[in-house]
Amino acid sequence: MICLVNHWTVRLAGPKREPSDIRKGIIMPSEVSLEQFADRFALRDLVDAYAHRADVRDFKGQAALYAENGRVAVYTADPSTNEPAQVLTGRDEIESGITATLQDFEQTFHFNGQSTVLTLSGDQATGESYCIAHMVTNAAGERTLTAMTIRYRDTFTRVDGRWLFAERLLLIGVTEQRPLAA
Repeated sequence: MICLVNHWTVRLAGPKREPSDIRKGIIMPSEVSLEQFADRFALRDLVDAYAHRADVRDFKGQAALYAENGRVAVYTADPSTNEPAQVLTGRDEIESGITATLQDFEQTFHFNGQSTVLTLSGDQATGESYCIAHMVTNAAGERTLTAMTIRYRDTFTRVDGRWLFAERLLLIGVTEQRPLAA
């Protein structure tokens, strides 16, 4: 039996069959096993949980999404030719860095876009995801919106059955600031 979920073809049981006439012409990015689908879903859920926890100000919970010795490297330019602007290693340092970065914002809103699992093998995976972050500051009654495009290059590891970030390269793209109307 074949099950279509979003853009994935998931084989639940039975022999492999050719696509029916109904599906001809539809590009299917991949045919994956139920286990692979579950892993890909869990990885996307991890990416979304990271953004959600930032927006609800759960910085400790956000850091807990990393492996114990996880690493974050923030780049403001091409990582292949530039050093990171900031590197955080370990959950405690990651939590402190996230808190220092986000605590002064009155509000944040992270909108995740496409997310691609590039490699998946056993308990290791890599992926890339895109995000647009909106952050509001309020200094002396003047509110400012900062909008930022972010691309994450992630290395994931499964620990005790749970997917976590082993490393997150945060690549800052376009940043725009503007005053907000009252």
